[in-house]
Amino acid sequence: MRPGTVSLVGAGPGDPELLTVKARRLLDDADVVLYDSLVSEAVRDCVPSSVERIDVGKRGDGERTPQAETNALMVRRARAGDEVVRLKSGDPCVFGRGGEEAEHLAAAGVPFEVVPGVTSAIAGPSLAGVPATHRDHASSLTVVTGHQDPTKAESALDWTALARSVTAGGTLVILMGVGRLPDNVAALREGGVDPETPVAMVERASHPDEFAVTGTLDTIVDRAEDVGIDPPAVTVVGDVVSVRARVSDYLRAAGSARSAGGPDEDSPVSTE
Repeated sequence: MRPGTVSLVGAGPGDPELLTVKARRLLDDADVVLYDSLVSEAVRDCVPSSVERIDVGKRGDGERTPQAETNALMVRRARAGDEVVRLKSGDPCVFGRGGEEAEHLAAAGVPFEVVPGVTSAIAGPSLAGVPATHRDHASSLTVVTGHQDPTKAESALDWTALARSVTAGGTLVILMGVGRLPDNVAALREGGVDPETPVAMVERASHPDEFAVTGTLDTIVDRAEDVGIDPPAVTVVGDVVSVRARVSDYLRAAGSARSAGGPDEDSPVSTE
């Protein structure tokens, strides 16, 4: 039997209109879609009812599907001749284990392809009026995961180097860092980043209930706590955040949830 193909597909940040044309075609033509927990319901609803859908992310009881189980399922279904879509939030290779799964499929001799998606590292700030780079504000961009404890000696992230990058005018984007926000802010402060450096956090980017909060390195922890920022959220640190104040009133919103408040306003959708 001729094996099927596994497509490692980026679902984007949540808005189905941000799916690529190829991603949408593959969803239409798939035999089975294996999706992660962060893939939005709106994107999942794009999958035809005739296509089998399997949740390989976090289950309702808090358990997670082991990566080895997902790997084995992809191989088994492809060898059975199915066209498999492995659907991941954002881009499959930006903290999405796409590289690991590609290696596993190659080792198993299973044909596969990678279909890039819109990563929240770029979409989150952009949708809130914060450009990742800007000729007048930032010429470098660093994206890191915020899960790791920066106080641990064995941390894979060099927070001193990250602090130097921000101080030099670069943009730092932290994914999955809501729980570690106070630690990450403290690490940047200890690394010499000016406490007045602008910071923005964007929760549920591209979803109807998206909202953003802005502040400085000195105030962002309190501001995020005041409005109740919850995962998934993107944190962006750097002078580019200052652009938001000049564009947010004119930024066309996909929904009312992206309306920006003024400097002294507090609202559940946007806090300056």
